[in-house]
Amino acid sequence: MRRPLVAGNWKMNKTVEQATLLVANMVPGLQAVKTVDRVICPPFTSLMTLSGMLAGTEIGLGAQNLHWEASGAFTGEVSPEMVKEFCQYVIIGHSERRAYFGETDQSVNLKVKASLAIGLTPIVCVGETLEENETRRTEAVVSRQVKLGFEGISKEDVEKTIVAYEPVWAIGTGRAASAEMANDIIGNSVRKNLASLFGSDQAEKIRILYGGSVKGENAAEFFAKSDIDGGLIGGASLKAEDFIKIVEAAA
Repeated sequence: MRRPLVAGNWKMNKTVEQATLLVANMVPGLQAVKTVDRVICPPFTSLMTLSGMLAGTEIGLGAQNLHWEASGAFTGEVSPEMVKEFCQYVIIGHSERRAYFGETDQSVNLKVKASLAIGLTPIVCVGETLEENETRRTEAVVSRQVKLGFEGISKEDVEKTIVAYEPVWAIGTGRAASAEMANDIIGNSVRKNLASLFGSDQAEKIRILYGGSVKGENAAEFFAKSDIDGGLIGGASLKAEDFIKIVEAAA
């Protein structure tokens, strides 16, 4: 059995003061759900403060990005070691990073390798755009992202990764994929490709999340599906009550 995981991606929201208040409201409810791995991914500016708040709670902390180099003349970037100082997880290759900041399958691969090398758990995002979905290219796009994103990763290391399938057309639009569609794509385009790379036994161990307009009202429908092991939650993770409700649905 794969243990469910629910991660909240706050994106570019919340000052440190606001983040502190939100987490204070979340912690009691999240702590009550022991059968789900719970992760909060705030902006970089809040990591140090929230790391202290979450110490001893069993609630994980993740960054939203990192650079693959250990150090150097990369103004504005944050290294794996800097992330590791406060976090256990890191989101890599989110569709917004790919769409707005030029991230590629190759840079995703470098970041996955750098994360694993320092002991971080990467949450590797894959997913197709609306145009790719409507022209029936979902399987080809997601397969390519999985194959290139995990190129050169060992069988031992791939077990330490998490994948998030996020159809770009469902992020922040209110248009969630159906639970059946999401489960089908995760099974046939994500897990099947992981099996071709690492063997079916390894592929069955890897947790695959769904992300894209998941709310408290529809979360249980997604999490009941055989290949969906939790969620990468955007907007709903910015409200304590909503995020707790989604975590409870995963339990």
